[in-house]
Amino acid sequence: MTVERVILTGAAGRVGSVLREPLRQRLRRLVSVDRVPLTALGPDEEVHRAELTGVEDVVPLLDGADAVVHLAGVPDEAPLADLLEANVLGAHHVLEAARRTGTPRVVLASSNRLTGCYPAARTVSAEAPPRPDGLYGVSKVAVEALGRLYADKFGLQVVCLRIGSLEPEPSEPRHLATWLSPDDCVGFVWAALTQPGVTFTAAYAVSANTRRFWELDDRLGYRPRDDAEAYAHRIPGAAGYFAGDRLQGGEYATADYTLRHAFGSSVG
Repeated sequence: MTVERVILTGAAGRVGSVLREPLRQRLRRLVSVDRVPLTALGPDEEVHRAELTGVEDVVPLLDGADAVVHLAGVPDEAPLADLLEANVLGAHHVLEAARRTGTPRVVLASSNRLTGCYPAARTVSAEAPPRPDGLYGVSKVAVEALGRLYADKFGLQVVCLRIGSLEPEPSEPRHLATWLSPDDCVGFVWAALTQPGVTFTAAYAVSANTRRFWELDDRLGYRPRDDAEAYAHRIPGAAGYFAGDRLQGGEYATADYTLRHAFGSSVG
């Protein structure tokens, strides 16, 4: 699939900041959107400040686009009302705007935390039933369901990327399984934008980590190149972490994490 004009929402966030320059270099026009002000990186990037609170806010941005990469939203555990508004309704606004404007492909930011309550000893595929490790993970289950609906009912090409731990390099034991290097992040997103024959695909975007929790999927045509194992000697406690009986979400899967972030309390 040839893409020349791509809309990038949430462009100021962690993932968006990694993607902007590589996408700009590969495209005729990158349209970067965020709720905070942005400065264009070059003449081939267009920037917009927008909240995306309704379909009408999104439709003008997608005019003439070949695809949209939707990253905007709440990126961590939070009250469910906030997650529903920013993540679920936000994804719906983008999908509906794509339907109305004829934008053929939508890449949605999903999350590895959609399956964070699986045991760390199990290798999970994208076909396994969701087991979210918190309310944030629940919101991503809903986002993927919306993507499937718009693919099945309206013919959009939808890719849901279950993004791993995007860091310059792994810095804690869990990252040895979940790390997504910046280079592999760009590789997965470009494949999600350009792979032909897509109807609906959900896939883990994770580097080729020796200890990864998730199966790599060939449907996007991208094989990650980096391995967190190269950094294992720098990370204290790595051996003990993987020897224990724990869940893939680590701290995210604990009851206290949700109670603190979603309800402002550590009391059950």
